[in-house]
Amino acid sequence: MTEGVRPGSGQMFDAIADRYDLLNRIISLGVDQSWRRRAVASLALEGTARVLDVATGTGDLAIAIAKSLPEAEVVGVDPSTNMLAIGREKVERSGLAARVRLETASAESLPFADASFDGVTIAFGIRNVEDRPRGLAEMRRVTRPGGHVVVLELGEPENGALAGLARFHIRSVVPFIGGLISGKREYRYLQRSIAAFPPREEFRRLMSDQGLESSATPLTFGVATLFVGTVP
Repeated sequence: MTEGVRPGSGQMFDAIADRYDLLNRIISLGVDQSWRRRAVASLALEGTARVLDVATGTGDLAIAIAKSLPEAEVVGVDPSTNMLAIGREKVERSGLAARVRLETASAESLPFADASFDGVTIAFGIRNVEDRPRGLAEMRRVTRPGGHVVVLELGEPENGALAGLARFHIRSVVPFIGGLISGKREYRYLQRSIAAFPPREEFRRLMSDQGLESSATPLTFGVATLFVGTVP
């Protein structure tokens, strides 16, 4: 990792942007797209909704939202300019440029008015937010009352027959294959950030502290968790 670059920052993701989509396939064993579909469904929206995707990266979730909600306007934000450049190319190829807009911004400082979105999502990004309480508070702020803040995040399984195997995959397989793909040490950070993500109930309490009434659903033996917070 480049000296002076904060782990998890936009600059760090600039360095691995061209391999990021492939990395997601590796970490999730190819099921990350089905997790995104669950996240979109959890928004519980229809019609001319306005949706914000935070830490949008290369735009996978923003594109999935726009495809699922054909009348929706989707705004994606991310601090990594290289990730956004790839995302904009994908949006163009998908024919969604009229409804999907990608902008540079961080979760802790969203440049939008209060209650200006019907729903907000963040997939595989909250663990990289340096000030998570502030990031969650910002997502709550820009969501209308009754809307949902949907958080999809990776973590180490807490229990179950396959928990040990899943932990081995995250701790050993992911950084090894990631290093083979690019030779960059950023993949070791990604593995550590997954391992360090708090247990489900602890993260739910964090959401509650920011005024979000939340639920947590483990996905694929607990490798990922879908958190759905409702703005009162």
